[in-house]
Amino acid sequence: MPSSPTLAADHGHPPHGPRAPIHVLLPPWRHRPAPWQLNAGLALWLAGPGNLPLWQALQGGAGPGLLLTLFTLVAATIFALLSLLTWPGVHRGTSSLLVLAAAVASHFMWTYRVVIDPTMMANVLGTDAREAGDLLSLRLVVTVATLSVPALWWLWRPPVCLAAPHRQAGRNLTGLLVGLLLAVGVALAGYQGLASLMRNQKTVRYMINPLNSVYALGRLAADRLPAQGHALEPVGEDARLGASYTGQVRPPLLVLVIGETARADRFGLNGYGRPTTPVLMDWQRERGLVNFPAVGACGTSTEVSLPCIFSPLTREQGGDDRPRHENLLDVLQRAGLAVLWLDNQSGCKGVCDRVPHASTRTLDDPRWCAGGECHDEAMLAGLDERLAALEPDRRARGVVLVLHQMGSHGPAYARRTPPDFQPFGLACRSQMLSDCSADGLRDAYDNTIAYTDRFLGRTLDWLAARQPGFDTGLLYVSDHGESLGENGLYLHGMPYALAPRQQTHVPMVMWLSAGLQRRLGASPSCLRARAMQVLSHDHVFHSVLGLLDVETTAHDPALDLLSDCRGRGSRGRTGIMAAIPALLPPS
Repeated sequence: MPSSPTLAADHGHPPHGPRAPIHVLLPPWRHRPAPWQLNAGLALWLAGPGNLPLWQALQGGAGPGLLLTLFTLVAATIFALLSLLTWPGVHRGTSSLLVLAAAVASHFMWTYRVVIDPTMMANVLGTDAREAGDLLSLRLVVTVATLSVPALWWLWRPPVCLAAPHRQAGRNLTGLLVGLLLAVGVALAGYQGLASLMRNQKTVRYMINPLNSVYALGRLAADRLPAQGHALEPVGEDARLGASYTGQVRPPLLVLVIGETARADRFGLNGYGRPTTPVLMDWQRERGLVNFPAVGACGTSTEVSLPCIFSPLTREQGGDDRPRHENLLDVLQRAGLAVLWLDNQSGCKGVCDRVPHASTRTLDDPRWCAGGECHDEAMLAGLDERLAALEPDRRARGVVLVLHQMGSHGPAYARRTPPDFQPFGLACRSQMLSDCSADGLRDAYDNTIAYTDRFLGRTLDWLAARQPGFDTGLLYVSDHGESLGENGLYLHGMPYALAPRQQTHVPMVMWLSAGLQRRLGASPSCLRARAMQVLSHDHVFHSVLGLLDVETTAHDPALDLLSDCRGRGSRGRTGIMAAIPALLPPS
């Protein structure tokens, strides 16, 4: 007698073959989805949750119709991009990278209100492990997991049926055309609203995930790859030492300090209400230090500003582009001077590659170094021994020492100062700056400016003590500024055209010993008058050449701060200008 269907099923033998296994957590896919279905779902997720910072930024500033138009435009463009990447062996990998890029970018746009443009992408690629560690947090992990796990599950869970390459190419082309046609159609239909949005909120174009990252990487590749393998164009091949070196009694010793992330409006020298620069103010009153209150940065990130400071080109001439020329240090070395670069940062961005250089990462000094990071004063330890190790003939002519600070690098401002140096009290120690109170964040950042003041003071003391053997001088300038919550922005790296003055107005000071002033024939009163001129990083290259009396056709007197102040007469073309009010710090 045949068994009943019920009894057969009870014994594990269903009437129509073996029962399919049931996954206890994730339901099985009943069919293999077509790649375009995966791409469509992924595009919708990325356009929606993957762009939450964008939609949050537009909240209240755009109507539902415009938001729907922009959402459709973004989703269609992402679908076209994903269609282009749908190939066996790479589809899931590249799509996963886009998902993760969108999730990570969302975290930083949320947390610090940054945008992802080529400059910011260059910063990301140039970040070392120490800097990256300052940005890691539990919130980063939670945000990335929340925004990426559902999309990655959708992408990796089902088996995907991809055709042979020649057939898949046709399908990819179809998907690409469908996405582009939809994007173009939507853009044309909503052109008026979209154009108005892009004009009024220019940062929107850099907030669209993951298209912003793709664009930024593409721009960087287009700018940098052609220069790979090409030698830098020489600068100052005719450089030679001027008349002041003939029969000199003492060689010059110039210390060039490159600050990090210091804002001009947080310097007490510039009228800030807190005593953040008491040491420098003493040097200004008693020993002739000159402060320059109206200096503009070449860029909003170290990756751009540092090479630009040393470039022979002005920003308008392309000094903020990827370097294609030799720089100031090459010219000084070619002229016969000894050059040494000491770094307490993430590197010199190629500026010091052809001159002697060293990093504090090799130091094991418990006074200044702990946890893989050194405070800036570590660069002063053993400095005499470093100078003594330079080539004797060059050292006898003159020495240029560059100190590259850690300065006020964020977001871990509390780590930038020694534990026993907290002049404005125990400040906010969180790396999530938006979690800090306004007062706590202010205290943390101002402590770093006060520590830069102490570091510069000790550097000046070191120089003053070496006057019997050298004619000494110091020039300090920061590479860029920093946003501290103004208009919801934090850190730096905004596109230059959109950057607030907090990121582009930087401090600069100069001190010349009496010996160096006599050597140059420089009038102190003239230097103080020149200090009120509107300046920028463009002036550094030419002013250092002037300070060291290096003669070359690469020197432009119009950009030399001392050109009108030398005893041998005016060689400059620019007089004293009134400072632009927008650059000056508030009273």
